[in-house]
Amino acid sequence: MARVALVTGGTRGIGEAISKALKAEGCTVAATYAGNDEKAAAFTKATGIETYKWNVADYEASKAGIAKVEAELGPIDIVVANAGITRDAPFHKMTPEQWREVIDTNLTGVFNTIHPVWPGMRERKFGRVVVISSINGQKGQFAQVNYAATKAGDLGIIRSLAQEGARSGITANAVCPGYIATEMVMAVPEKVREAIIAQIPTGRLGEPEEIARCVTFLTSDDAQFINGSTITANGAQFFA
Repeated sequence: MARVALVTGGTRGIGEAISKALKAEGCTVAATYAGNDEKAAAFTKATGIETYKWNVADYEASKAGIAKVEAELGPIDIVVANAGITRDAPFHKMTPEQWREVIDTNLTGVFNTIHPVWPGMRERKFGRVVVISSINGQKGQFAQVNYAATKAGDLGIIRSLAQEGARSGITANAVCPGYIATEMVMAVPEKVREAIIAQIPTGRLGEPEEIARCVTFLTSDDAQFINGSTITANGAQFFA
């Protein structure tokens, strides 16, 4: 029987690549999105992957959405918490609203995504949890105090869950991408992009598919002894 995988923020960028890769591995995939109905419809048409709309920052919406996924596709075996936002500003200009929005989505949203499926994973004695963190959660970044805090917090979540879930056959790991050639990064001015690439020893941006391959490995049977770990995929830009 195919394993059921939930990928939040799974219709664009890194999330899209992860959804496609998990489907290619034989999983039944549910990809969530927050607001772009047109993109989600196009994604489903192109891939055959079912999409579900909810805001991961809302626990009740997440719980209801997950219940719908499980009713339609079956119990969730794999969770990839990928959904995230940025609200960048230097700390002295950062507003409480910018702080809360990022915390609610990138950190609390991870709790909201994993918590509803955790009891079922424990009961079935199997689960794979992967959180997409960031290089900036490891090293920090100017004008991203809020974002860096959430991505560092995500690492604390997986390290703790790994200890709690290990005896129940659940693994919890993280991937920390560096700068990846997503729509967001490619949309920045060319000079800024060149300055970013100049800091990467590999001399290029990463590809979303390279992050997806990390996820498919961590969710595979081959990775069952890897738990509480972080895969750093940044072209040698930073060593944790």
